[in-house]
Amino acid sequence: MNIMKLMKQAQSMQKDMERVQAELAGKRVDFSSGGGMVTAVATGDGSIVEIRIDPKVIDPSDKELLEDMVLAAVDGAIKKSRAMAAAEMKQVTAGMGLPPGMMGM
Repeated sequence: MNIMKLMKQAQSMQKDMERVQAELAGKRVDFSSGGGMVTAVATGDGSIVEIRIDPKVIDPSDKELLEDMVLAAVDGAIKKSRAMAAAEMKQVTAGMGLPPGMMGM
């Protein structure tokens, strides 16, 4: 393969990756736990931007249950966010023949 062609492909891929990363920051995913009683919302870059808690689940005598539901919702939202980001980045790097994880975020 011609080194100049490879360099142009790498530059193009870098621009595409930067564009996708910027787009991911604006995309949102959510994950609920406790039958929808607690929901965490994450952006495509993995930031948690919102947590919603149904008032019915707030019981001062059982705060551990609420803590577990919040933890499960946040964990699920982050995992969903990472999966979305990986899928989008895979599209950008697909034509380069790179091993998985080589161009990770």
